[in-house]
Amino acid sequence: MAASRTRMDKAHKHALDLLETVPLLDGHNDLPWVIRLDEHARGDVAAYDLMRVHPESDTDIPRLREGRVSAQVWAAYVPSAMEHPARTALEQIDLIRRMHDVHPDVFMSATKPSDIALAKRQGRIASIIAVEGGVGLENSLAPLRLWHAAGARLLTLCHFGTLDWCDSATDTPRHGGLTAFGKQVVRELNRLGMMVDCSHVSAEVMHHALDVSTAPIVFSHSNARALCSHPRNVPDDVLERLRAARDGIVMATFVPDFISDEISAWMHPLREAFKRNTGGGWLAAITAWEQTHGPRPLATLEQVVGHIEYLAQKLGPARVGIGSDYFGVPTKPVGLMDVSRYPYLLAELIRRGWSDDAIAGIASQNFVRVWRSVDREGMRLRRTTPPAIGTVQDYDAPVAGA
Repeated sequence: MAASRTRMDKAHKHALDLLETVPLLDGHNDLPWVIRLDEHARGDVAAYDLMRVHPESDTDIPRLREGRVSAQVWAAYVPSAMEHPARTALEQIDLIRRMHDVHPDVFMSATKPSDIALAKRQGRIASIIAVEGGVGLENSLAPLRLWHAAGARLLTLCHFGTLDWCDSATDTPRHGGLTAFGKQVVRELNRLGMMVDCSHVSAEVMHHALDVSTAPIVFSHSNARALCSHPRNVPDDVLERLRAARDGIVMATFVPDFISDEISAWMHPLREAFKRNTGGGWLAAITAWEQTHGPRPLATLEQVVGHIEYLAQKLGPARVGIGSDYFGVPTKPVGLMDVSRYPYLLAELIRRGWSDDAIAGIASQNFVRVWRSVDREGMRLRRTTPPAIGTVQDYDAPVAGA
């Protein structure tokens, strides 16, 4: 036992030493939605007080510092059933920008790949905006350019609900993938230099995005479907295509029901019940469900690493990253309960024989490389391609007489 503990201590110290020079980037965190739903703060960043530890949640500045986080993709999340999705998207983008304003010594707005290294040198956290849920477009291409101008650099095409132009992995498909408008959304994201995120989309949409996109696509918070059959995860045939593509990345997530089939089966009724939910109540629902169905099965850090290793086996380690999906509810895997725990994850990779270069890639360098490719493709396209305009009706209207 003593020898094992010594090895763990060495691996942990090794991870901490590595993170002195290598930025640690997480691909997805829902803190902005947590602040919006907080009964006291109600979207007021200053009132939420990120400088104190929030034991009821999983993300705050003290634990981000403890976890050696150097860059974070924050989700401007818009539920599929939101009554005013376009307004909500702007409100959540604004909330993230207010995080920068309230804590300028902590967060640095990051709109280009080089900002991650700059923030690391300054001892700040590079703050990257992602819109989670294309429902916020309200079936128009124009908001993409406004989101980009406001600092957004990634769009998760849909969330739990199928849209008029994009099938969700967790809802009834209506289009067999992306419609013509959906494919134009991908092209305009390419032109803007915004990352196309295929977490949450159906497998058919994943294939369509790979067909259409001239820039690498990302999965900001998804696992391997071969290890957990949840439809949110990436199937092997998509992984094979991603490996053959010019570039791309899958960022392993910590959500328990995307880690284990046992947990996925236990959580399925709750996920279905909350599919259209736009408020809180998630933890209370889990607690009530436990009273009638027994304790919730627990995921582990080691299982997350199992997904990372499987993805690395299928894609190569240079196309894997970390996308925790911390979202304010203490249901994460044992060993990864909050944002302070990233060094423990890297330490487990070290114990399993991963090289420093491979770990540096997973920590942030793989994401930075992909972002650079997306950024370059955007600059190339903007020299020759005008902005795409129009709505879903312009692209997907039925042919007259059909």
